[in-house]
Amino acid sequence: MGKVQVSDKEEFSQMENNDFSDSQLVHHFRGVLVAVTTGDRENYDELVGYLHPKKHLNPDEVAILVTTLKALSGAVSYIDSVHHESLLFAVSRMSLWNCGIDIMDALLELIISLAVSNGKYIDWCLEMLVKNFVPPFYLLDSLRQENGIDRKNKVLSRVHAALKEIADLVPLAPLRLSPIVIQKMPSVFSKETEIVMYVENMLRLESGALGETVGSTMLPALVDRLLELDVEIGWDGILQEDAKGIFEMELEDVTEFTDEDENCDSMLSSELLNRKNLQGNLVVEKLDSLMVLAFLHLESCQNSGRLAERTVLNAYKSKFTQFVMFYACALDPEGCGVKFAMVLADMFGGDANPPITRMSAVAYLASYLTRAKFLSAALVTSIIQSLVDWCYAYCKFRDFDMNPRAHQVFYSGCQAIMYIMCFRMRSLMDVPRLKLQLLNMPMEAILKHKLSPLKVCLPTVVVEFLRQAKAAQLFMASESFVFDDMLESDLSKAFGGMDRLDMFFPFDPCLLKRSESYIRPHFVRWSKIRTTYDDDDDNDEVSDSGSELSDDDFIDRNAKDMIDDDMMVSVEGADFNPDLNKMSITPRKSFKHGFETPLNQCTRMPARIRPSTSPESL
Repeated sequence: MGKVQVSDKEEFSQMENNDFSDSQLVHHFRGVLVAVTTGDRENYDELVGYLHPKKHLNPDEVAILVTTLKALSGAVSYIDSVHHESLLFAVSRMSLWNCGIDIMDALLELIISLAVSNGKYIDWCLEMLVKNFVPPFYLLDSLRQENGIDRKNKVLSRVHAALKEIADLVPLAPLRLSPIVIQKMPSVFSKETEIVMYVENMLRLESGALGETVGSTMLPALVDRLLELDVEIGWDGILQEDAKGIFEMELEDVTEFTDEDENCDSMLSSELLNRKNLQGNLVVEKLDSLMVLAFLHLESCQNSGRLAERTVLNAYKSKFTQFVMFYACALDPEGCGVKFAMVLADMFGGDANPPITRMSAVAYLASYLTRAKFLSAALVTSIIQSLVDWCYAYCKFRDFDMNPRAHQVFYSGCQAIMYIMCFRMRSLMDVPRLKLQLLNMPMEAILKHKLSPLKVCLPTVVVEFLRQAKAAQLFMASESFVFDDMLESDLSKAFGGMDRLDMFFPFDPCLLKRSESYIRPHFVRWSKIRTTYDDDDDNDEVSDSGSELSDDDFIDRNAKDMIDDDMMVSVEGADFNPDLNKMSITPRKSFKHGFETPLNQCTRMPARIRPSTSPESL
């Protein structure tokens, strides 16, 4: 190209007067870029000056900037990251959100051309586009206005189109895009508007043309961020266990209560108080908004037949995040819903798994089976059968006396059986075939064994279970059991361990207001459960447990065969991560004072054991 002569400086003024053709401008810019390598920077510095962003451009300045960007697009092969660092820096400072349509399109043309011209600029170009997932900080609030929404649509549609074009021209680009998107994701301390908009773009990538390549990383990254937000919510914002014990009545819909409802029955107000304690917490609001985005995305996946491919089972040590999995199961009961239960049951039965993993798994399983309205009675009965069989086999080979710490897994399995039965006994006993199956289970032998699970498991669960078992005549020799109220001893705390897994019920009612509205239609509340001791005349409504349905009305008619097949789990096409050490576990601090519950408060069976919470990471 040769050295650019001093007279070339006049060519910039000619450019301003539109005296150059497009090809002449490209040739001229190539010469300017080459001249820098020989030490001639005069024209180059003037060129860079055109690229520095200005707040307000008149029409002539807009035309010059558009022309400059287009000419640079034709000269990208001459751009060198060492000699033209200031030019690249000036371009990187430009934001699509501050540009008119003409400048926006010209800038995107330059970015695409640069990405295609040289592989070493791929990351730089992708970062430029990802950076425009959200506007500059000072423009965030303007997005709520009508023109802000229009601007958002114009910018983001072009950003995603540019990403698609680069991916088509550079096949390896999508592989580089995923880590960039995850790395640039706003932190938990960012503004709600910023992180929500960024996640919207992540999920747009996952469901778009690039989803085949980047999709496997977007949803897990979102779940990771949900967890980070989750653990930022301190236990101070959630009521600790109170003197009423863990079993207390739930409010059917706490959103019906307002600040004036201070006189509502204290027995019914715990969930309301917990939610009020979370109001105004910015982290809670961010988490709630992101979970709603996750729910909507799962709905989209289900509608397009991609839910099984995209589901992520990474149930973490969290207070709320596990409901993402719950909602995925609700959208696909026969697929994800059954597979989730099967995976948990298999993890509990796996002797190779650590005790804490097995105890957490069966706690998740029990809470899931009791709260998931969409699961069939046949599936629930089959899993109860598998738990009973395991516990019975455990008893047969262990002629030991009660020892909570030595037999933690056994006691967790026994408590899971009783807890599930508290919610499901009436509905299962109303189906003749399932009633016969329950009556044939060796529950009585397990409960009367020397290991004494009735003395070790959580007394409030035991009391409610025995009360319903007596009414249902579940046992032939019911007089051998004590059906009266029990006070909690230290035995339950001993088997639960320092993490209090004896009181771990991860799918208790969700306290996030917006998220709970999505969960509610699929969720079983204790206030709607018909127990075996309820008077039918006092229960005109259909219960959540499905007790007025016939066996043929349930969703998964083949579930029993799937579970009974030696509990073998094959989760094809789903990204299930069987790592229960990442699952929610009960907080140590919340229960450090133990459970000093009065006798007359120990008998209320509930469906809110406590808000859907679990401990922070250990």
